[in-house]
Amino acid sequence: MPDVNIQYHFTLEGGAEEAFDLALDENTLELRVSESADLPPWTELGFRQCPNCPLQPAAALHCPAAARLVGLVRGFARVLSYERVGVEVRTTERTVTLDTSAQQAVSSLMGLIMAVSGCPHTAFFRPMARFHLPGASTEETIYRAVSMHMLAQYYVQLAGGTPDLEFAGLLRNYETVQMVNRAFVKRLHAAADYDSTINALVVLDAWALTMPWAIDASLEGLRHLFEPYLT
Repeated sequence: MPDVNIQYHFTLEGGAEEAFDLALDENTLELRVSESADLPPWTELGFRQCPNCPLQPAAALHCPAAARLVGLVRGFARVLSYERVGVEVRTTERTVTLDTSAQQAVSSLMGLIMAVSGCPHTAFFRPMARFHLPGASTEETIYRAVSMHMLAQYYVQLAGGTPDLEFAGLLRNYETVQMVNRAFVKRLHAAADYDSTINALVVLDAWALTMPWAIDASLEGLRHLFEPYLT
């Protein structure tokens, strides 16, 4: 099967450009990368390692998420979070253009890369990565996360498991990711001169932090969309 290809092209203030081409394995949805010998110290697994990380330094020299984010961190190391950025995202299906802040633009790509990086704690985001939606609104993000979870429960049931229809597993996943995000901010403080990448991760952590509240508050607001199923 062909890879899933996603291209991000950024136009920064002043006209500088940054481009990132991601190729995801069609089956595993892991990011295809060539191992680099030029990885900075902050990518080492033991450097400010997440407290809930299941990986061991003896088996893995580098944090998989950190290693995959080196190019993005270097590209935006001297960009301020509030600077305006033009973004063009190309997939096989469509091209999306955005005019937004650096922290929002970087957050979109950072979240995608972390999901497909090989980090055990972000792997549950891979279905959303496969159908990546850059610049998604709050309502779209909640809809996609909840829909992904419920489809996953369908497959759990087919496999003979007990489906989680109360979102307990989804909330646990987001709680786990909160720990990853907060530890990762400490890594990025050692990597970036300016704040765009750090604040991009803060944006991601805000999603993880508010998701439990958002599920309770938003699902009832979406109920009217499903009236044809309920009558």
